[in-house]
Amino acid sequence: MLHPTIEELTQNKYNRYELALATAKCARLVTDEYVRQHEAAERSQTGNKETDRPINTMIDRELRDEKAVKVAISRIYRGEFVIDEQAGDVTGEEISDNAAAEASAAKAE
Repeated sequence: MLHPTIEELTQNKYNRYELALATAKCARLVTDEYVRQHEAAERSQTGNKETDRPINTMIDRELRDEKAVKVAISRIYRGEFVIDEQAGDVTGEEISDNAAAEASAAKAE
């Protein structure tokens, strides 16, 4: 049996289609977060095999070991991502952090 169930995820507020869209958007954000962490880990490497840590140890374990959809579902279930009914979008702290990072990167350029 799957956990969490669809009923637990939707809380009788959303239909399965809205849940599928929200999960896909969350999974995309999770994938983007993994790529950002991987690139940062690669940039931090100095080329010295004795002192450099492996790249995999520098990436968040949840992002590294689990599939993006599974991470997205668990984040929706824990309430880290919230489905916005009116906008048909997903909101949460993760999106705010991403927007702030993109804004600061745009200012730096």
